[in-house]
Amino acid sequence: MSFSNFSFHPKIQSAIQKSGYTVPTPIQKQAIGPILDKRDLLGLAQTGTGKTAAFVLPIIQRFLDRPVGKVQALIIAPTRELAEQILEYVEKMSQGTRLRSLAVYGGVNKNAQAARLKAGVDVVVACPGRLLDHLSDRAVDLSAVEMLVLDEADHMFDKGFLPDIRRILRVVNKQRQTLVFSATMPGEIRHLVEDILTNPVTVQVEQARPTKSVAHSVFQVQQQEKTDLLKDILGRQDVKTTLVFTRTKHRAKSLALQLQKSNFQATALQGNMSQAKRQGALDGFKNGTYSILVATDIAARGIDVSEISHVINYDMPDTVEAYTHRTGRTGRAACTGEAFTFVTADDSRMIRMVELNLGRKITKVTSRQTGSETRTAEIRQSVPMETSEKKKASGQARSGNPRRGRGLSFDFGI
Repeated sequence: MSFSNFSFHPKIQSAIQKSGYTVPTPIQKQAIGPILDKRDLLGLAQTGTGKTAAFVLPIIQRFLDRPVGKVQALIIAPTRELAEQILEYVEKMSQGTRLRSLAVYGGVNKNAQAARLKAGVDVVVACPGRLLDHLSDRAVDLSAVEMLVLDEADHMFDKGFLPDIRRILRVVNKQRQTLVFSATMPGEIRHLVEDILTNPVTVQVEQARPTKSVAHSVFQVQQQEKTDLLKDILGRQDVKTTLVFTRTKHRAKSLALQLQKSNFQATALQGNMSQAKRQGALDGFKNGTYSILVATDIAARGIDVSEISHVINYDMPDTVEAYTHRTGRTGRAACTGEAFTFVTADDSRMIRMVELNLGRKITKVTSRQTGSETRTAEIRQSVPMETSEKKKASGQARSGNPRRGRGLSFDFGI
């Protein structure tokens, strides 16, 4: 099956070809057809499966020849970073058309957004809070919305956005098509989804399963040894573009500072910094200016970089779902990746839960000594031989001194 089977407009087909896409992903194969047929849809698919294209392409197809300057498609996302990511894809795939699109979120000038909204846009990607601000100011009219998308729905519900979503639903055109996309769908929110959707098509692709192209390893380490172990790993020649996750904002900032002192040129980005600076840092990670990103969990849903070689859980995540989202940042776009998790004795229960979800045991490495040489040897042992051989064969392994990449700490206070 190819994208030509969907009979997209020639401008969309051209954009698809320019992007290098050839074969639809499983979620795209199953979801695009029903969406084009104007069916409500519940799409359950983990991160990195291509679900953004599954709803963006049909939106562009539907409104391509009839831009009216009113909001016809509304996409709601839980974070500013994800909203910008979706908008970027909308603009990329609608080049050469008259469709106008806009991302609406907090942390930037509200008046500038209001002016754009009043001037007329066809597709709006919004975070709930700022969208409600514009509704209160009568800066936006949602009565003409024909397509409503809730992206990363479980994340929005988990973060307490449910009351805001309900308020938005009350003012959106009732005669609409509604799409809900989510990586997970806990039972306690399923009844809400059933209220939102009408006779929906349900599409499920490898629900809540970590990506198969990722090799998983855990490092049994004392808390005080984690930072030294991290530095050893980051100094490896095959560790290139890396995401490091911490549990708290304070630890993300502190860890980035320690990496900076060790010549990794780390920099911290906190939630109270301007959106422009935050976006600049994210762009730097995407374009290769930064090769290391130290992040809290909020970043896991909003980063779309296809060539992340490693995800490192400096702190064990609190849930299996969070582990899935974190490790889903690597092994994307037909690439392989590695996920390393630092664990202490307190993390044994969560490890068992993750292994149950994976359906297999995870490679374990015990660190009993603090010496750099010992840790480096253990790191090498944790990597499956097949993975190492593939990297050497593809010429990915570097020669020379270990690089000192730039670290970036993400601390999104949404």
